[in-house]
Amino acid sequence: MFTGLVEGIGRVKEVRLVRGDMSLVITPGFDISESAPGDSIAVNGVCLTVTDMGKDAFSLDVSGETLVRSTMKSLKPGDDVNLERALRLSDRLGGHLVSGHVDGVGRIVKAEQRERYWLLRIEIEEDISRYTIEKGSIAVDGISLTINRCGETFFEVNIIPQTSKETIILKKRVGDLVNIETDLIGKYVEKFFTRENPSVAENHHSSINEKMLKKYGFQG
Repeated sequence: MFTGLVEGIGRVKEVRLVRGDMSLVITPGFDISESAPGDSIAVNGVCLTVTDMGKDAFSLDVSGETLVRSTMKSLKPGDDVNLERALRLSDRLGGHLVSGHVDGVGRIVKAEQRERYWLLRIEIEEDISRYTIEKGSIAVDGISLTINRCGETFFEVNIIPQTSKETIILKKRVGDLVNIETDLIGKYVEKFFTRENPSVAENHHSSINEKMLKKYGFQG
């Protein structure tokens, strides 16, 4: 589990494809000497397991399933990536709960500077947008952000100076792809309310309405 508060930036040193999977070697730009094989690290928001820990770099494996659902397949040597080590129970939860299991990929369609911050509009599929709400949380390349506006095919977020300094988000350009993970609480709520009607979930339509809420004890 992660918070979406990126610890620092790393640089891809080596990329190897192995029978449909990928092996990565990353050089971190900050001290992660406490990490060891078996630990979880989020790379651009994707939870991966450390397979080898060297003095100046660490290795991770990326499954074929992850390559299909994320932007990891486009990584190449020299690329910078956002890094966050797994949350410890003693840590402050400054962002929001992020699993590192991305829902899919979004595309930056607008990047506009506003005074001291940047506004990004990101295009997404409807099966992702169903979990987005204004003022809700979302992880973009592993960065915990607050949604300003959203529609059926997009959402907008602000990038403050601190976020731009600590992450690679403003190195992205219009047209670039980013990993998206929506707030996991919404997914569990939907699962609970659609468990009696599986076809509802399959058709990507929510059954949450006034009648259903009253059935489960919610009163208006």
